[in-house]
Amino acid sequence: MSEAHYAGAVIGHNFGEFSALSTDLTAHPHAGTELHRYAEALLTNLAAGATSSGMPTKPIDVPGYWLAPAVEALTLLLDGEEALEPLARAAQRDEQRTALFLCLALAVAGQGDQIHASWLGIAFGELSLDRPVTHGQRALWLAAARGAYGPAGKIFVLRKLDAVASATASEPDRWLRALTPDDPSTVVPPSLSDFPGLAELPELAEPVQAAAQLTRLRDRCVEITSVRENTGGNREGARGNPTGPPGERTTAQNEGNPGNPAGPAAQNEGNPTGSPDGPAAWSGGNPPGPLDDPAAWSDGEPLTVLRHLIGSNEAEGPMSSLGGHLLSDLQPGSHRYQAAIALHVAAPIVRTAAESLVQATQVTPPESVVMPILGHRVTLRPEGPDAESLAAAEERISIDGTPVRGRPWLAYALLALGAVALVIALAIPVALPLAALGLILAAVGGHRLWRRRKREQADAEYVVAQLSELREMAQGAVWALHEYAREAEARAQTATSDLAELTRLLRRGPRAG
Repeated sequence: MSEAHYAGAVIGHNFGEFSALSTDLTAHPHAGTELHRYAEALLTNLAAGATSSGMPTKPIDVPGYWLAPAVEALTLLLDGEEALEPLARAAQRDEQRTALFLCLALAVAGQGDQIHASWLGIAFGELSLDRPVTHGQRALWLAAARGAYGPAGKIFVLRKLDAVASATASEPDRWLRALTPDDPSTVVPPSLSDFPGLAELPELAEPVQAAAQLTRLRDRCVEITSVRENTGGNREGARGNPTGPPGERTTAQNEGNPGNPAGPAAQNEGNPTGSPDGPAAWSGGNPPGPLDDPAAWSDGEPLTVLRHLIGSNEAEGPMSSLGGHLLSDLQPGSHRYQAAIALHVAAPIVRTAAESLVQATQVTPPESVVMPILGHRVTLRPEGPDAESLAAAEERISIDGTPVRGRPWLAYALLALGAVALVIALAIPVALPLAALGLILAAVGGHRLWRRRKREQADAEYVVAQLSELREMAQGAVWALHEYAREAEARAQTATSDLAELTRLLRRGPRAG
């Protein structure tokens, strides 16, 4: 089998998880152990940024098992040598595992540009809403998002996701919350800064909150789409695949010769995703470049899948649905490359959510609102406070500010007793103590009456001050509502502009280079 035949192999079915080996190794325990150690050492070197030099080219072969020829092909590809024969043997033994192993291992090694277009198709298989995304699919997804396979690899994964994700595009609020988690604080517009009670009214708060969330959504999309993503994984600079014939080499080898009809652009014309139905080589609009960190591979998922593929007992985490992965990737703090892919896939539902926010900002301010002022509900209209509700509030303030105290009977009694004592003292000249007692009683009674009068005067002054404050606040709230209405027009215009910018960002999609 030639490499071209291997590259054009037809996918038989969707690859699943790799919980069982394709060939029982119990018949060859020693060879299987040595093969596992060899593959583990090779992966460790590649993940650390080292090369395969110094390791034997041919690992111990286990009859009928795919791993040995796949590892042999990998080491030959990494060394720039021809790998047709081991590729053919590995594909005959287990095509899907071989394709997945090579795609992930070359990505970890920083040479994802060497993969064939069909390898990714064979390894990835088909997504389905009836099944969770497998660990292998997620690993390829992450590697492509990181740019390990160049722009065309990213396009391939995007189309795979788009084909299924459209059916998951429901509940716009979930996607909106993933991109812009709810802010528990109330957004107070400048016009209502002196009246926070008005800012909490739902009919006034909802347009403001919608505009603020739309701004956060736009900023989040700007943050995601403005990332300049690296498009390749070759740590030594992109070099084409020296294994295949000239017509099957990658873009990097044909760079500088755009007129070469045997190059990948010619063979992949009309098929930029690298369809697994054809032998064309992997191609992209820009030559691949180095990844973020040329010294080590940081993503754990591809390495975990690779170790599980070679027979490691390393536990794999739980699988998630396509929608679950997309929502997780969109959340703040997620990897920016994953977020760019997820945003592109979720673009239609994000646009729908943004349009609903714009509609919320365009709501006409209400003709009247009921606002609590000094604990009393007053209806406010553009022409001024409602007279009836304002009068009711004033009456309530007057009643509450003037408590019912009753008559000062004790003070009156003290005054009467004092007067009686004085009269008796005047009638009997020797009753001086009685006269003094009368004066004291009269003084106490008078003092109590004076205190009563002062409290009544203070109550009256308090009521007057409260009534004045009520009218002043009601009038000020009316002017604030006028200013709010003027802000609403500007807010709606800003929201429309934000939507246009957001739509432009979503149409642009993730940047390939």
